[in-house]
Amino acid sequence: MRTAQTTIVPTVDDPQAIRPFEVQFLQNDLDDLRQRVTATRFPEKETVDDNSQGIPLKTVKAIAKYWANDYDFGKLQRKLNAYPQFVTEIGGLDIHFIHVRAKERNALPIIITHGWPGSVLHQMKIICALANPTSYGGKAEDAFDVIIPSIPGFGFSGKPNATGWNPTRIASAWIELMKRLGYDRFVAQGGDWGALITEQIGVLAPPELIGLHTNMPAAVPAYIDRAAAFGEALPSEIPSEERQAYEDLAFVYKRVYYAHYMASRPQTLAALADSPVGMAAFMADFDARGLELIQRAFDGVEEGISRDDLLDNFSLFWLTNTAVSAGRIYWENKLPYFSPKGIEVPVAVSVFPDELYRCPKSWAEVAYPNLIHYNKLEKGGHFPAWEQPEIFVDELRNALRKLRTTKRSHENYSITI
Repeated sequence: MRTAQTTIVPTVDDPQAIRPFEVQFLQNDLDDLRQRVTATRFPEKETVDDNSQGIPLKTVKAIAKYWANDYDFGKLQRKLNAYPQFVTEIGGLDIHFIHVRAKERNALPIIITHGWPGSVLHQMKIICALANPTSYGGKAEDAFDVIIPSIPGFGFSGKPNATGWNPTRIASAWIELMKRLGYDRFVAQGGDWGALITEQIGVLAPPELIGLHTNMPAAVPAYIDRAAAFGEALPSEIPSEERQAYEDLAFVYKRVYYAHYMASRPQTLAALADSPVGMAAFMADFDARGLELIQRAFDGVEEGISRDDLLDNFSLFWLTNTAVSAGRIYWENKLPYFSPKGIEVPVAVSVFPDELYRCPKSWAEVAYPNLIHYNKLEKGGHFPAWEQPEIFVDELRNALRKLRTTKRSHENYSITI
């Protein structure tokens, strides 16, 4: 079984202890990976000239060639170990997380959650700018203490051996993590699965929570969500911005086949644990705009993410053997992805143009009665911290600035835009 060798400081019979963590990939695993990539049996070329049959053979072969011949695994290991990492047991499961404290005493603690097919690597580009703003175009008062955990079943977190690790339970674990780190106030941020988990933190509304930021808002009215999922007609008088959001959703619902399969039969995807190139092809086709971005990266056109960014993430999944265990969150989840969850704490919303759907402000105002920030960005997609880190950092600073003087969420306050 493939594993990533780690160095963990032993503790004195205290499962709740915060244990330092370091990554060391085993050479045998790296050799095995390259051999498997080299021995890949490819399918024939697609019979179309577009992406309508999935990821093209040309892109799959480009991924395999770079992975086998030119990719630097040592650079990935150094990248992961460049930041303080830790493990602590919560709910009987080891939770891995990055924790970078700012030098400013009044830094705002923020817990940031990744999505699928992502990992903590998706957020690593924003850590330094958030924790050390004066070196990255910001002011000292913009500083954050940054906490980035790995979702159970992903990366270096433990793999659940029983059911029940759904977004609500993960949200509870994140609340416990922040308490265990000594924070009596914090904000939470997320996109993709991170958005669902972050919003469940908002539903649970612990007194330490002072607000949320999401780049994938759950704000779609029920009738719009139903119409997009089942192809129902919309009223003719619906505003054009809302109709565009409906069309975005309808497009997504027709093409997220990977999500439907993982939600129903994740264990059947055993091939993802046996073929690294097969795993990479499956993960690369997560959404239409994302696939196009990946194709351009392997065609030599970098627009925020590089070939190394992509292979870093694929390699982390492969070397930790988490392709299947990560997929089980789809099976565990029983929450609607895009419908409002009844959140009353302050919420900031950022809308990126290549997100799965572009949320109109009218929907956000209804879904989040304490909406403190709404902004449409000119560039960025489903994983903006990974794709456009500078834009994302600037947006987070602006979106959450109003919360910095708030102490705890049980105080009586109201914030308006």
